[in-house]
Amino acid sequence: MTPVDPAAPYDTQNVFARILRGDLPCDKVYEDDWAFAFNDIAPVAQKHVLVLPKGAYVSWDDFSARASDDEIAGFVRAVGTVARQLDLVEPGYRMICNIGADGGQMVPHLHVHLVGGRMLGAMVAPAG
Repeated sequence: MTPVDPAAPYDTQNVFARILRGDLPCDKVYEDDWAFAFNDIAPVAQKHVLVLPKGAYVSWDDFSARASDDEIAGFVRAVGTVARQLDLVEPGYRMICNIGADGGQMVPHLHVHLVGGRMLGAMVAPAG
């Protein structure tokens, strides 16, 4: 996959847009008016869930600039709800949002990774 340009227009055919429309299957974990969550197909820990806003947003930057206050509040609350639902709050978890090529974003739809269920170690490898 090619890394995402966060300034690019929203691609309605990206894999997450297709999942949100029901065109592709997923292992759904949670859904409300603002967000949709499902298990990652290539988990890096015992629990690895992706949480997406239902709106057409490429990145966190795009979302924070264009989403309504209700969308932002609803999405942030949904991320917390999913973390609690998965019993990730204690002893802890990691919330990851990759943005753009340098950040490692591969799908041009805003999504947050919730990762936990084991000790996760260092967040970023030291620069070398």
